[in-house]
Amino acid sequence: MDQVELLSDQIAAVQLDRKRNRELQRRERIFNDRVRTIGLDYDALDHQVKERREKDQREANELEVYADDLLCSDRVACVLDQRQKKDERLLNEAILQFREQFQQTTSRREFDLNDPELLKKQEGVRILSGLTGEDLSQKNRLKKQQEQLRAWTLQQQEELERAKQQLQQEVNQYDQSRMSLDNRALELQKMEEQYKRSAAIATKDFNRALAAEIAHRRLQEHHEEEENNQTDILNQLNGDLLMENPEQKVSVLGLSRLRRDCYKGMSPEELQQYKQYQLQQAEDRKIAAMKQREKELQEHHENMTSARAALLLERQQARINKELRRSLDNTNTQLARTYDARKEHLQDLYTNIPDERYFSQFNTSSR
Repeated sequence: MDQVELLSDQIAAVQLDRKRNRELQRRERIFNDRVRTIGLDYDALDHQVKERREKDQREANELEVYADDLLCSDRVACVLDQRQKKDERLLNEAILQFREQFQQTTSRREFDLNDPELLKKQEGVRILSGLTGEDLSQKNRLKKQQEQLRAWTLQQQEELERAKQQLQQEVNQYDQSRMSLDNRALELQKMEEQYKRSAAIATKDFNRALAAEIAHRRLQEHHEEEENNQTDILNQLNGDLLMENPEQKVSVLGLSRLRRDCYKGMSPEELQQYKQYQLQQAEDRKIAAMKQREKELQEHHENMTSARAALLLERQQARINKELRRSLDNTNTQLARTYDARKEHLQDLYTNIPDERYFSQFNTSSR
């Protein structure tokens, strides 16, 4: 079976593309250093909002025109359907009336054989003995019947001609109404094509203007970027880094802090101070090691004492836990016996206990 793309699928695809485009635009704004550090282009945002509102208004107008066309087509279809039903009803009524007037049982050819009033109609006729069943007025009767049948046939032909003329007139009216509807549909189609053509021309002009504006903006940004690059190059050439200014090694956090990117090495005075500082650090490290060793010996002695006391407490706690465990086992045994007795009592008392099938019928829906 052919795959048919629904209107809802098309709308969902358009919304997904729109969301993906917004995400790409947002990613470009976030990862663009110039936009993130300097700011946003509010004029462009306001222009986009205005375009979106105009687009929504155009779509709403198109939907309204399309809905009006659908309503008009539905009304025309209803009128034509009612007219067809009315014509069928009138035709059936005419057929029934014709049958009641001109196709009665008395007008049939075999009615003389089945007429219950035949003897009453022949009261004045004398039938000779030996000539039972002879019809003396058969010729006159047949002649009258033929004349009457001819008159009825002519009348039926006239009525059929009138019915054909009326039907032809109605068909002509229907064709005229259909042609008027077709002309109206063609006019609407031409209006829609003209509207689409004008909208395409307006969109094309707007895209051209927007492309020119974007090109001008990019050219201006390129010039600004070149000027900024030239200024940056001049600042770098005349800066402290390339000029090797000795004052730049001092950090803003204090005189004791240095900048590693601008540091060119220590002076002889700083080297002498550094060697004296290293010797002093070695002496301080030896003294700290001796104090740390004494402190570790003292902590070891204290740990041994604490370990002996903890071992005694652990043994005492083990005895207490053993007694508590024995009492807990006795209590659990008694509770188990009580539970078994109660369970047997409940099983005798409640015979219809719900199982898993009873509870599985709940919470089966998200509503």
